[in-house]
Amino acid sequence: MPQFPPKTPGDGPDRPGWQALIVLALLAAFVLIVGLFAEPAQQGTRLPYSTLKTMIREGQVRTAELREHMIIVETKAPDATGNQSFRAVVPAQGDPDLLELLEVQGVEITATEPEDVSILTYMLPWILILGIYLWLQRRMMGGIAGGPRGVTGGLLGGRFSKPTTPTRKTTFDDVAGQDQAKREVAELVEFLRDPERFARVGAEVPHGVLLVGPPGTGKTLLAKALAGEADVPFFSTSGSEFIEIFVGVGAGRVRNMFEAARKAAPSIIFIDELDSVGRTRGTGLGGGHDEREQTLNQILAELDGFTEREAVVVLAATNRPDVLDPALLRPGRFDRHVTLNLPDRAARRAILDIHAKNLPLEDTSDLDQIAAGTPGFSGADLKNLLNEAAIGAARRDASLISRDDLDEARDKVMMGTVRTLAIRPEERHRLAVHEAGHTAVAYFTPDADPLYKVTIIPRGHALGGTHTLPEGERHTLDEDFLRTQLVTLLAGRAAERLFLGTVSSGADDDIRRATILARSMVARWGMTDELGPIDLRQSEDHPFLGRTIAQPRSHSDVTAAQVDQAITKLLKQAEAQAAETLSQNKAQVETLISQLEAKETLDFGEIQSCLDPARKVKQPEPSRHSVTKVPSVRHAGGPT
Repeated sequence: MPQFPPKTPGDGPDRPGWQALIVLALLAAFVLIVGLFAEPAQQGTRLPYSTLKTMIREGQVRTAELREHMIIVETKAPDATGNQSFRAVVPAQGDPDLLELLEVQGVEITATEPEDVSILTYMLPWILILGIYLWLQRRMMGGIAGGPRGVTGGLLGGRFSKPTTPTRKTTFDDVAGQDQAKREVAELVEFLRDPERFARVGAEVPHGVLLVGPPGTGKTLLAKALAGEADVPFFSTSGSEFIEIFVGVGAGRVRNMFEAARKAAPSIIFIDELDSVGRTRGTGLGGGHDEREQTLNQILAELDGFTEREAVVVLAATNRPDVLDPALLRPGRFDRHVTLNLPDRAARRAILDIHAKNLPLEDTSDLDQIAAGTPGFSGADLKNLLNEAAIGAARRDASLISRDDLDEARDKVMMGTVRTLAIRPEERHRLAVHEAGHTAVAYFTPDADPLYKVTIIPRGHALGGTHTLPEGERHTLDEDFLRTQLVTLLAGRAAERLFLGTVSSGADDDIRRATILARSMVARWGMTDELGPIDLRQSEDHPFLGRTIAQPRSHSDVTAAQVDQAITKLLKQAEAQAAETLSQNKAQVETLISQLEAKETLDFGEIQSCLDPARKVKQPEPSRHSVTKVPSVRHAGGPT
């Protein structure tokens, strides 16, 4: 969300006294309307005028009060209901005989002077109501004239013409794990600091830079760091901030922000979540929106409107570059793309160091181990992990964050919070068998990643898990490693069949992941002799982008059947290999099962003492390289 400077007293509709003025104006209008148009309190029972004159003639009336178009009389004696006061409306043309009749009967006559109400008094409420209506309308549409925010949020509003005021200056030192991205945007700092130096030699620095990367990798942080390093005004907003129900408002906001940035040049404009307003135009199934497309057209026009000497850099961030309109990415607009990837192990350690700088960690806390055991984590994920560890330490009323707090936080972030389930003894035994199968096969298979721990404590959607710590980073995945992954994934199901005679739904997630991996080996990477090196993937175009309505297939039904047969063959071979490994070490696996049931969680040393106590294998330590991006947590799930 964009941040804006705090409002000062007297700025816009929040000015002190505006609310009180509105309330008083509405109250005055209400009082005037009620006083002028409400019927005054009437005295006596209303009677027809002829009946009232008959009562006067019969001498029943003692006093009479003459008002404008009305007469109120009081009788000498009450009627059957006890009333003595009566009233009647005098005909509009008047009754010249009425006064003479009252005098003849000796009635005491009084008269009330009519109120002298000017036309201004009658018009004042309407003038007041009209004034309030015009004022509210002006406040609602005030942004169109560049005024302050109105009732609907300002429409165009002044906030799009003001740079963000950060609470703390952010620099490149606050961005860890994205060294390549920092190098790519570093030259923009020199351009913003001294644009004339580039203009003298005819150099043109790109005005549009697109930051691309998964969520949490630091795109917004990098943009703030660039502004902090260059020390220039920073206009920050989100793509969704431009969209309103009124067509044309988004385009006006774009014009206001770019105009303000040009006046404050050198400056930076940062548009987060560009895909919310920059999606491909003219899509069929996904539909279109006039306001969104007008906003996108205005952004394109503003990007084309920069001159060579205007020192304004437009940064935009998205995690969906595939849905952006091609016009945004052509040369002269967002033609420079900076990719921010998920950090590797060394980058994760650097990120942990930044976020742990002000945290009280125990000496035993090992950030290297946390960095090695969190493959696929983004910078935001790592920050969240440390925060969860700090919360855990505070819950224990401890003054330092321990290694156990970090380990528990990692498990919580990866697999969820520990659940308290009433698991039957036979289900608990099956769960131990399942996880022991994963653990034993991973231990006895040479190409498998080293084990870290195994647990049967339910977390999130998982009933248990086997954790590994990969020793090094793999940029490419060879066939032997992938087949080992298949064997390890299906080892839990093989263990259930070997030790219990039946299988269960606990292997649901294992089978799903193994099938996805096997399909990629067959259809993408050509790792089967039957089909060979051919790309048999289905189309990856999203149908709601308007490019394709259905997912087309580029091969025949016969080839599809061969793909299915090859996938089935790979999975069955993997399960058979896992069963063979377990059969050869059946006694050790049974010991592991009993220990796992007793302790619920076993670390590497306890696993080794169960499976091969004579084999002195060193506890796996985090290497100085990054870990593989292949998932390293295997768990038993299923209906719970």
